[in-house]
Amino acid sequence: MIKNEFIKRVFSALILIPIVFFVIIEGSILFNLFILICFIITAYEWLQMSKPNIQKIFGLFFIIISFYSIFKIRNDFNQDYFHILLIAIICISSDTGGYIFGKLLKGPKLTKISPNKTYSGVIGSFLLSIIITILFFELTLKIYNYRFTEETFIFVIIVSLVSQIGDIIISYFKRLSKIKDTGNIIPGHGGILDRIDGMIFAYPFSYLVFLNWNLQ
Repeated sequence: MIKNEFIKRVFSALILIPIVFFVIIEGSILFNLFILICFIITAYEWLQMSKPNIQKIFGLFFIIISFYSIFKIRNDFNQDYFHILLIAIICISSDTGGYIFGKLLKGPKLTKISPNKTYSGVIGSFLLSIIITILFFELTLKIYNYRFTEETFIFVIIVSLVSQIGDIIISYFKRLSKIKDTGNIIPGHGGILDRIDGMIFAYPFSYLVFLNWNLQ
């Protein structure tokens, strides 16, 4: 069962990640349409999962802010894809590192809120996000001349941490609603909200950072 879920998870990721990266790089109407569709599905999943009306309203308001920050990052910073792709890469590699290290090394549980989270997974999240981000900077150095510095290292660690906290927060609400996934649109992953739970927290945080920090 676990093996089948892992295969579905990997297969879905191999299909989705290139599509998402293409849409981000392409930008324009295609990107805006993609973001709008993701927002609608995410908002729907949240409203379906949430019970108290105040929870629905507060969560929906936050989701609106989060997706608006994604739109702003893609369109406000030199009209390029680097900044928004950077956050996506940190979050995806952080989630992947946590999943792989957690499954392989196991060890003590991090919190009862999210039983699958382990301390080894946290370390894996930080480690893989740093490695993949360094590679991303190296691959795009000749295009944008952005270098991986000590400040960047700290930024990656913090964004990875924010993403992991976001994952735990959404897990907490899923636990309150007594559901495993917010949807079933992505095989092996669940719903859109399950897939981007860390990102919806990481993007608003990163936007505030980018307003006051020049990567170069």
